[in-house]
Amino acid sequence: MKHDQDFIKRQNRLTVFEMIKTQSPISRAMIAKKTGMSPTTVSRIVGELTEQGYVIESEQVSEGLGRKSTLLGLMDASVSSIGIELDRHVLNIGVVDLQGNLVHSESHERGIEEAPEVTVQRISDVLEHMLERGIAERKHIVGIGVGLPGIIDNGRGVVVFSVQLGWKNVALSALLEEATGLKVKVDNELKVKALAEHLKGSAIGSNRTALLGFGNGVGSALIFEGEIYRGEMNSAGEIGHTTVDPNGPLCQCGKAGCLQTYITIHSLLQEASQIRPIQSVEELFAARAAGERWAIHLIDRALTYMAITVNNVVCMYNPDTVIFSGELTDKFPEMYEEVKERCHSRFVWEPLRDSFRFVTSQLHEAGVMIGSGLQAQAQFFKLD
Repeated sequence: MKHDQDFIKRQNRLTVFEMIKTQSPISRAMIAKKTGMSPTTVSRIVGELTEQGYVIESEQVSEGLGRKSTLLGLMDASVSSIGIELDRHVLNIGVVDLQGNLVHSESHERGIEEAPEVTVQRISDVLEHMLERGIAERKHIVGIGVGLPGIIDNGRGVVVFSVQLGWKNVALSALLEEATGLKVKVDNELKVKALAEHLKGSAIGSNRTALLGFGNGVGSALIFEGEIYRGEMNSAGEIGHTTVDPNGPLCQCGKAGCLQTYITIHSLLQEASQIRPIQSVEELFAARAAGERWAIHLIDRALTYMAITVNNVVCMYNPDTVIFSGELTDKFPEMYEEVKERCHSRFVWEPLRDSFRFVTSQLHEAGVMIGSGLQAQAQFFKLD
């Protein structure tokens, strides 16, 4: 009973905080009306948040004949978090404010086979350097959020398996907390990116969002009614490892014919190098633009599999919004129109063709940092 009561108190605190954050200026009475909480409970929570310096009160305004209510808002500078994206080749780290704005970010190269302990130390060093330069104040940082590819036990902060990073059973939260002294929230990169797009980007107002990511890996994430859909192992959306051809090429995961073997940057470059040395995806697209048939074939095949991916996700989850995102689409925006045309003319099942919006990411490379930073803040206000 005590556990249940504490859980409800934490959830109520987070609900009130999020409502002030997203709907300010708002009164105590309006919060009570919208949440169903008692006015006493709302006043107690608001009092705690005000005393701790997170909430401020503005001038009283009339809410009807003879009645006035004080409006509530947030002290934006009172809280910030660190949002981190860990990818195959890069470490992106940024400061996220209370409204989910990325107020500072920087990018650092990362070795493909870099060990977890090395990465953790580099994150700690980068963060310390940011604090020394006055980019953020430690007293305002409530936690660190990390988004990375793979299957993540988000409750324990453990990287169960990441093909791209080559990590298995890495207790990343514990390692980072020990190195930085801050609370750490770890999650799958596309899940936090989808959450950021839902809150701050191209999926605002959507009830059922599917985000697709095409780059060094292939994956998807689902937001239903404002919540991340996780599945039993937090692996819902790992569409890159669905089998499209059991006799196809070997995937880095060890299986044959995974979807991502036809779409990822690594796979495209690996196959292109059988024709001639290709060092970057930019060279591959330049060869296509020059009319080289092998490059045209590789990219057109990738675009076709992207359109098939859209159809499969639409058929499985019936979203109202599908977000086309990832490193490939950020570098080559023209891919969006080409995939959209294939979806409409050939691949999306006709009854569902007009049932969803097909849009691009608004947050691009900032999405993972913003989403993971917001998760760190949510964890703080839920647990504090």
